Amino acid sequence: MFGIQPELDETASLYEALRFDDERKPIAEIIQKTNVPNLNIVPANLVLQEYEYDVPLAISGKKGQQGRLFHMRIVNALKEVDSDYDVVIIDCPPQLGYLTITALMASTGILITIHPQMLDIMSMSQFLTMLGGILTSIAEVGAEIRVKWFRYLITRFEPTDIPQAQMVGFMQSMFAQNMLNCHVLKSTAISDASIRKQTLYEVDRTDFVRATYDRAMESLNASNAEIADIIHSSWGRR
Repeated sequence: MFGIQPELDETASLYEALRFDDERKPIAEIIQKTNVPNLNIVPANLVLQEYEYDVPLAISGKKGQQGRLFHMRIVNALKEVDSDYDVVIIDCPPQLGYLTITALMASTGILITIHPQMLDIMSMSQFLTMLGGILTSIAEVGAEIRVKWFRYLITRFEPTDIPQAQMVGFMQSMFAQNMLNCHVLKSTAISDASIRKQTLYEVDRTDFVRATYDRAMESLNASNAEIADIIHSSWGRR
């Protein structure tokens, strides 16, 4: 999306800032600029999976103390550039490993995107049950849980799909306080933009059916505005 292909280019990834050996780099050396003003990125690639093997080795090896504090790796990396950014978004895979736990311990908010179908919701429920147990265990040993807010965002929503609408209603009845009011619509405009490796904010409106483009943009703007309001509220300042 941002002109960076870490799987093809010899690009340093977040792993370089998390590793336990002497080759660890400051995260400032890994951050890359994008074509969007004021938006920088720390790439990820398959090498990042090595972290899942490094943590148990560090815990049982000579760097036992560092290993036991693995959950602070992203926290400490971000402290190096804390004054340079207002918001850091960490995009996690839907799996519970050392990497996801490390990311969650650095987070002050959690946004879970969910497709409104029964199997997706059941899978998410299992994931959250396991996550709750793990975070409880971590908190019991004295680690600080920084999360201030938690929300679900419905994505790829088709309002005319009756089963989807029923699932959204079910979620709203169960998780009313944690549901975003706005949903991201399923749209060919979003799909077509992604084929170009662009967001809907970068493409030319005239390249699309205008009504389709406008509906998609309206749903994105509304969802983004709601998330921004939550962030501002958690900051406690304008």
